[in-house]
Amino acid sequence: MQLRTSFEIGAADSRQFPAPGLPEIAFAGRSNVGKSSLLNLLVGSRQLARVSNTPGKTQQINFFLVEERMRFVDLPGYGYAKVSQGKRRDWGRLITTYFESDRPLAMVIQLIDSRLPLQASDAQVMQWLIEQGMPLQLALTKIDKLKQGERVRQERILTANAQEIGYRGGMILLSSLKGTGKKELLKAIFTRIDVL
Repeated sequence: MQLRTSFEIGAADSRQFPAPGLPEIAFAGRSNVGKSSLLNLLVGSRQLARVSNTPGKTQQINFFLVEERMRFVDLPGYGYAKVSQGKRRDWGRLITTYFESDRPLAMVIQLIDSRLPLQASDAQVMQWLIEQGMPLQLALTKIDKLKQGERVRQERILTANAQEIGYRGGMILLSSLKGTGKKELLKAIFTRIDVL
């Protein structure tokens, strides 16, 4: 399935955010977790979001209009990135401004690398989102890189870690390479949009 999607704006400042109106689905994750690949998978295009091997490539908040019904919001990656600390602080302020502004936020999808233990930056962001009462959906990326036994073990461990922080939802397992989890995540998104 291909979703009619167009790039709206890359905002480096809150004054550049598009006028609110449509429900927004925000994508958050560490700099190398695969957000751009996932966005391309979800909309059925290889060219919507720029994919890079260099962590931290997204340095602004990118807004995409999807099916004239909602916006996908690609947030700058947190955690490791080959940029100055000052630039990382600027990104942090921009992301915080987005969450604290009066946006019609329908869901935050936090992406976590399935191959790693829960990173401190992931845990901090997750805890903050939960404390703010954000509608959070966790998703584990790059599961195609794991053998079946490793996948089961990592899902169990990461689910337990998230529950300790206070997350009460389920995990969606994703592979942008193989398309795993696409239908499940789109269903969660559209279900959320339809109840608003």
